Amino acid sequence: MGAGVSPIPPPGPLRTLSLATLANTVGSGLWLAGAALYLTRDVGLSPTSVGAGLTVAGLVGLTASVPLGALADRRDPRTLRAVLQLGQAAVAAAYLLVGSFPVFLAVAVLDALLTSGNLAVRAALVAAVAGPQGRVRAFATLRAVANLGIAVGAGLAGLALAADTHRAYQLLVVGDAVTYLLSAALLLRLPACPPAAGDRAGGRPRRGRALRDGRFLAVSGASAVLSLHWTVLTLVVPLWTVSRAGAPPLVVSAVLLTNTALSVLLAVRLARGADDAVGAARSMRRAGLVLAVAMLLYAVTAGLPPAASVALLLVATAVYTAGDLWHGSAGAGLAYALAPPDAIGAYQGADGLLAGLSRALGPALLALLVLDGGPLGWVAVAALFAVVGLATPALTRWALVTRPTPDAAGAARTPAGHAG
Repeated sequence: MGAGVSPIPPPGPLRTLSLATLANTVGSGLWLAGAALYLTRDVGLSPTSVGAGLTVAGLVGLTASVPLGALADRRDPRTLRAVLQLGQAAVAAAYLLVGSFPVFLAVAVLDALLTSGNLAVRAALVAAVAGPQGRVRAFATLRAVANLGIAVGAGLAGLALAADTHRAYQLLVVGDAVTYLLSAALLLRLPACPPAAGDRAGGRPRRGRALRDGRFLAVSGASAVLSLHWTVLTLVVPLWTVSRAGAPPLVVSAVLLTNTALSVLLAVRLARGADDAVGAARSMRRAGLVLAVAMLLYAVTAGLPPAASVALLLVATAVYTAGDLWHGSAGAGLAYALAPPDAIGAYQGADGLLAGLSRALGPALLALLVLDGGPLGWVAVAALFAVVGLATPALTRWALVTRPTPDAAGAARTPAGHAG
């Protein structure tokens, strides 16, 4: 890729972090694309047991988000994340030992605990590497890199899936484990990130502080509701495309590739303006409205001629991607800006916990609303996204009242009529 297209930043700590993310997400792409077939066709588990096991593991895994995020406030998040990734490499390799449902469940739970905790630690590390002024842009950069890595990994997984042999599936699992080791090695090339000054001077933050901050949780909860859109793209749109829009299955790949390509190209650009709470709240409002438009466009694809349906699906996905990217940068901006400087990790963990609950509940809720409800279901989801987006600036102003931070001070100097 050329310098203007590649999401990899110039030399420096952010480039090192980006390369670690790229290695990590190539492995994620390998596993996401190949896990279901490996566990069913090679290991011999039933699809129902795999789905149930992953659901249980995902819910249990959420419990690690806040504690490990809080630990990143008291320890070097660079070293902590590298250690977690070494653990993830071991757990990824342990999938080679799975031969029964109990063993699969045990490995999946360990995997989910490490993954959930690592996301909170990653957010603390991004803040430490990029600083208050650059963390949202860094988050967007890493998101673009992650999309690229997942696409590469999914493409490589296609080789194993095409071969459909025991050896090919084993190589897929080993490849996933190796990417964690490579990512950990790259992370250790970053400079050490000492704990926040508040930790050194005033001792540990109060335990459970983030989970008792109702105003923060209200804003984070609004972001979590909007994050239901992740399930829209990965579950609802593929099924809708084939069953209701009358498009061939190949169009599902075109939809996902459209989202991936636009995410790589636009993630950093659409992150502008979300560096502080007020700007991030505006971006969240924009995200909710744009996502609502995308839901309505998806609804219209039902009953159209095939060519028109396919064209509108791709247009809707382009609109969706803009909303998705605005939501991602806005959510990060709000979670960072509303967190006390000495509790960044714990607050990112609480934010991740709510987003994880949304991902867990999303498939059942959206399948009921849209796949069973049809176009009216899309309208209901659109209305939900629009209302949440419009409410976020007011929720943010309410949360900023209790924030004795530079961000809050800057917001206090902003006339209320301009805060949203």
